Amino acid sequence: MDTINPEQFNNAILALLNETFDDVQGYYLDHGTSLFESLSSITAAQASIPVGGKCATLAAQVKHISFYLNVILKWKRDGNQEPSDWAEIWNTVSEVTPLEWQMIQTELRVNYENIKAMIQFSTDWNNESKIGDAMAILAILPIT
Repeated sequence: MDTINPEQFNNAILALLNETFDDVQGYYLDHGTSLFESLSSITAAQASIPVGGKCATLAAQVKHISFYLNVILKWKRDGNQEPSDWAEIWNTVSEVTPLEWQMIQTELRVNYENIKAMIQFSTDWNNESKIGDAMAILAILPIT
């Protein structure tokens, strides 16, 4: 039976997450368009505008990504299987002050760094459940 080399698997996941959040290498994004690069020029006033004029605000969208990462972290670290209130952010985050906008971005950065650390120290990818865990993390790619 073939096994997955944990170092190679971790490196692949980390490279894709890095592309999404920090530093485009050309896997699937254009240079300068990672999430943090894109958010760096957005003001609190801009983040308070509903995306596309109909959806939740950009601030809520970013908070939702952070929430998603935090749910994964709790699940992987603590086995936390408690239901999450996925609608809370959509119902509570709208207009943000500059400080609130910065806090949302900082929270996202912390959760992202924690996800990277969790992956970096994962060594067992040799069953369907573990690989499914990695795919859940990579599911963030299309929503960013």
